[in-house]
Amino acid sequence: MNARRRTATPTAPAPADVIAGLRAPRKHLPCRLLYDARGAELFDQICTLDEYYPTRAETALLREHLPAAADLIGPHARIIEPGSGAGQKTRMLLSALARPASYVPIDVCAEQLETTAAALRVEFPGLEVHPVCSDYAAALDVPGAAAAPAGRTAIFFPGSTIGNFEPDDARRFLARFAAIAGPGGVLVLGADGNHDPGSLLRAYDDAAGVTAAFDLNVLRHLNCSHGAGFDLGGFMHRAVWNAPRSRIEMHLVSRRRQHASVAGHEILFERGEVIVTEHCYKHSEAALSSLLDRAGWSVRRVFADPEGRMRLWLAERAPAVGPAS
Repeated sequence: MNARRRTATPTAPAPADVIAGLRAPRKHLPCRLLYDARGAELFDQICTLDEYYPTRAETALLREHLPAAADLIGPHARIIEPGSGAGQKTRMLLSALARPASYVPIDVCAEQLETTAAALRVEFPGLEVHPVCSDYAAALDVPGAAAAPAGRTAIFFPGSTIGNFEPDDARRFLARFAAIAGPGGVLVLGADGNHDPGSLLRAYDDAAGVTAAFDLNVLRHLNCSHGAGFDLGGFMHRAVWNAPRSRIEMHLVSRRRQHASVAGHEILFERGEVIVTEHCYKHSEAALSSLLDRAGWSVRRVFADPEGRMRLWLAERAPAVGPAS
């Protein structure tokens, strides 16, 4: 659960994708299913909760340290933002930069992309905006900037979305964008490194039950998108801190022995059986520094919030980047 994926309206998942997860020894669903229109509304509510610290902490870090990012990026930059959404933090970065040349937002929601692009063209006259409607985790064809003089390319990836990737996938993702950024490229990355179980469990299982509704919404989404037969009252939300793996896990727990039909397939759930809906890795400073290094990025500066939970990373592309495999 993070502040980036909630902005994208997902395409309907292939039934095989869902069925394979529900028939696995440990049942799981793609976390993108959490973020349909209703899921996005619920996540907006989560971001305002006292328990959910990541959005507030990162916004404060950006306000304080974007000048340092702008100094590193330099003038006439091309900004590429995977999972751009509505672009609230984008505006903060663009306002801090000296004469940015172009902006490439990448998202799966074409309508939102065009709306945001049109607004940014008005707000930042002279800025080239080249929206790319695509899944940013897949291979991409990213347009270059026609404006001159050309500056550096910066990858802007706040929101701690890097925590939703499995570690090997995170390395491949970061390496791919290092290659896209090219020589002299810059990365501005926001990531949550909190390892305190108490505050994490409160953040992912709030007292008002908003996160529980958000998690259960994945079943409602499947009922609507694939005519599934989930009884939402038959499942409950649970957040689990997996300390050995440094991640929060979001679970839906079956309250009883039951069946559900999904795309014509009957799935059996035993009482207490779990569907994993999301992994949220919380990388320590050392772990994320190592991950960036292996992906071809050299860390230049790291800023942490006062409680040492959220961090803003500034990195440059290393001289040589290996293949993203």
